Amino acid sequence: MNYKETCDYLFNKTTNFESQGTSGYKEGLESMKALDEHYGHPHENFRSIHIAGTNGKGSVSHMLAAQLQVCGYKVGLYTSPHLLDFSERIRVNGAPIPEQYVIDFVEQGKEFFEKVNPSFFEIATAMAFKYFSDSNVDIAIVEVGLGGRLDSTNIITPALSIITNISLDHTKLLGSTLEQIAMEKGGIIKRGVPVVIGETTPETKAVFDALAQEQKAPIVYAEEEQEIISVEQTPDGYMHYKAKHLSDFECELLGEFQPKNVRTVVAALHKLVDLGYLCECLEETNRKKIQTEMDRAFKNVTKMTGLMARWQTIRENPRVICDTGHNVGAWKYLSKQLESLKCQQLRMVFGMVEDKDIYGVMELLPKNATYFYTKGSTKRAFPETSLQIFGEQFGLKGTCYPTVIEAYQAALQGATSEDVIFVGGSTYVVADFLKSRI
Repeated sequence: MNYKETCDYLFNKTTNFESQGTSGYKEGLESMKALDEHYGHPHENFRSIHIAGTNGKGSVSHMLAAQLQVCGYKVGLYTSPHLLDFSERIRVNGAPIPEQYVIDFVEQGKEFFEKVNPSFFEIATAMAFKYFSDSNVDIAIVEVGLGGRLDSTNIITPALSIITNISLDHTKLLGSTLEQIAMEKGGIIKRGVPVVIGETTPETKAVFDALAQEQKAPIVYAEEEQEIISVEQTPDGYMHYKAKHLSDFECELLGEFQPKNVRTVVAALHKLVDLGYLCECLEETNRKKIQTEMDRAFKNVTKMTGLMARWQTIRENPRVICDTGHNVGAWKYLSKQLESLKCQQLRMVFGMVEDKDIYGVMELLPKNATYFYTKGSTKRAFPETSLQIFGEQFGLKGTCYPTVIEAYQAALQGATSEDVIFVGGSTYVVADFLKSRI
């Protein structure tokens, strides 16, 4: 098989939640444990940090990876989904897994896969762990795929667990209340392993307190640490942070939600110091150097790790922004960000998938925008014509286009340099948009 044939096998010949939705969700860890045993328990050969949460876990994973890289660690990074290519999911110091490694892993494992019948995500997770082991990484940042308790990644015992936040998403699989979802995501809390919680509600905090007490896991609430004193945007396009115990630093990741993610990363870094990590970097003789390096990491997250589509400006005149936020929790912040833009006309290239709270998101969308409804390349895509009908109920005016590129081209046509075009609503919409620009 060549690389394309290998990816086709992974996406089309296995159970796959990302393309099939609920019917493609495989519950339980039996197959993952069988894969792990088959490959000699590779996750035991490196230290890890486990990250769960409804929103922000991708940004937190990439920022933390960048920080560990500048401290001299060889860092594995496992995230999902990808936008342009499967190899984005598995990186070492920012470099994607080689295509030949993917080909060899699948070719050599196909016979065993047919016996165990693992899902796409289980195969990808086993591949990531084996690649990190073969690459001799010092530490791996492992992002949960869905939930936590029964997620394929939950065979690891990390040095640190992180849960960014909890909001209502994937309710058919994880539960219909914040407490139920917190229980599932809190399933990554391990006995004696410290856990950092980024953001809570009264409902979720009670769950996390109980789980941490049961597991005797030291727990830190980043929002209670009050490490970040102030945040403001600089004229050159960075977010400038003042912190209690760190020198001022700047971060390239913009957007209403990123200060919460940065706060979580800083809390995690402090906890890692307590655990004996970064100590040499933070010795008095190296303190000035590491402050400079930390600032460099926050300023260059996308370049160092490959992160894309987090309030990312793709072009100017007109300004085009894309973001992968796709649920109510994310849109509570994205809507504020969009409404704060100074522009003549806001043009929204917008699509969603069918298993999201579409009414909840559309209720939050800017009313003063023109909508170009579309759908991403996935069987889970919600029809653009239905989105238009829903939009009319909320006073959102727009037209329909069968593909993302057609919707974007229509939005671009007639746009002035004073306008802003936003592309989002679904990871698949953003992926189709970015692929069209390669």
